[in-house]
Amino acid sequence: MDHRKPFEMTTPEALGIRSGDIMAYLDELEESNTEMHGLMIMRHGKLCAQGWWAPFGPGVRHGLQSHTKTYAATAVGIAYTEGLLKLDERLIDIFPEESPENPSENLQKLTVRDVLCMGCGMDEMPRPTKDWIRDFLHTPVNHVPGTTYMYNSTGSTMLGAIVRKKTGLGLHEYLTPRLFNKIGIDPDNLRWMCMPDGMEVGGGGLFATTEDNLRLMKLYADGGVWEGERILAEDYVRLATTNQNDSATESINNPEAFDNFLGYGFQIWMCKPQGAYRADGAMGQFTIVLPTLDMLIAINETAVGAHWAQSTLDITWRFVEKITASSPLPEDEAALKALRARMARLSIGNPPCQPYSPTVSKVSGKTYQVESGHFTPFGANFMTGEGPDDIAAFGLDFDAYGCVWHLETRSGRKEDLRVSTQGTWFTNFVGPLERTTSLYLCDGWWPEENVFEMHCRWVETCLEDVYRLTFAPDGKVHITTENNSPFRWGEPEPIVAVKA
Repeated sequence: MDHRKPFEMTTPEALGIRSGDIMAYLDELEESNTEMHGLMIMRHGKLCAQGWWAPFGPGVRHGLQSHTKTYAATAVGIAYTEGLLKLDERLIDIFPEESPENPSENLQKLTVRDVLCMGCGMDEMPRPTKDWIRDFLHTPVNHVPGTTYMYNSTGSTMLGAIVRKKTGLGLHEYLTPRLFNKIGIDPDNLRWMCMPDGMEVGGGGLFATTEDNLRLMKLYADGGVWEGERILAEDYVRLATTNQNDSATESINNPEAFDNFLGYGFQIWMCKPQGAYRADGAMGQFTIVLPTLDMLIAINETAVGAHWAQSTLDITWRFVEKITASSPLPEDEAALKALRARMARLSIGNPPCQPYSPTVSKVSGKTYQVESGHFTPFGANFMTGEGPDDIAAFGLDFDAYGCVWHLETRSGRKEDLRVSTQGTWFTNFVGPLERTTSLYLCDGWWPEENVFEMHCRWVETCLEDVYRLTFAPDGKVHITTENNSPFRWGEPEPIVAVKA
């Protein structure tokens, strides 16, 4: 992106942070039960530490999950700033054709502001269909809007629909000249999942880089102004980043996620440190703003479950508590050298290596038909309504580097994936360039003589699949699957394939 102005890089000590404290922060993050992917630390508008755990990297976009919601709310904020909508506008006035003929009293009160702060008054949200806007507006509004809290991802996607209704533009097209190009986010590197009607999934469908997220939240930290230009109205930023709806009821479903109970702004969470707030996506996609320290921290990771996402926040709060200086500290050359060396060689670690088994010669080149169970490496997505595409047949062709995994789905899709058995990954580029996820990293090993285990991850996401193929003497293959997604369809089930 030729007009992206890079951030200035300086030493932690120049910003009042000890390099040794960042090293200790990294220790805690890596020792916790999460898998770190990316970290950026900014203070006083300057970066002092950044790093990515290979195979993740600074230019590799990453699934944001609900961090997307803050982008959708920003689109509403820009439309508000442009005078295209008001926060007290009723949804039934914006969408008269999709609204019920006789809307309930509560639905009549539902406004843009209520949607922004998760105050829709509903007790459930509809699943994606082509008529999802109509479905949303026909969902019972059981409580007076704005008086209760319910996390509503479909409501977040409605924010994009509101902008589209007002402007005729989807989120990406609307935000590109008004936000992305202005604050240095490359729109060509972004990817969106879409609803069945083509609307971008504002509730969780964006793929962006760690730095993209940092830039977005720096706009909020700076009061809606970027390099002297106002992009978001000052009053909108103030509302978005302060408590607009008490979220204490989140403790019912996520009792360990303490930082989810502290209040909610406009698709932004309040945090434990005074005045702090964050954009937040499932599995630990955090961009945290700490106004009292004039500091931002952006994180991508895989944290499976609310407990471990909260653990990352707790570790972060312990780190920022150590920052007491607002002016430069004496430089610590030894600690800085160690920190920079460490940040340059971060890695999630190599996969296991055992490429040898006498079973290889018996199964290589053979084709297997799936006899029972659902074998779905390409999965499904509950946000888009997209269903799974099961594998119907597969084969493994082994060679000195590993194997080629030949797959054919029930819909007729064919893929040939290279799987490394050499203690590293092969990176497969799957599908067309415009896919939301294209980089599929695969490794495999033989933990037992008749068991071949493959680890496959979409590196632009948090997600990893583990396939364990047990080759039986009768020619059948018994397959078990594991997936770390909290959004998977049902529980894994045994899969049986037979030699064709």
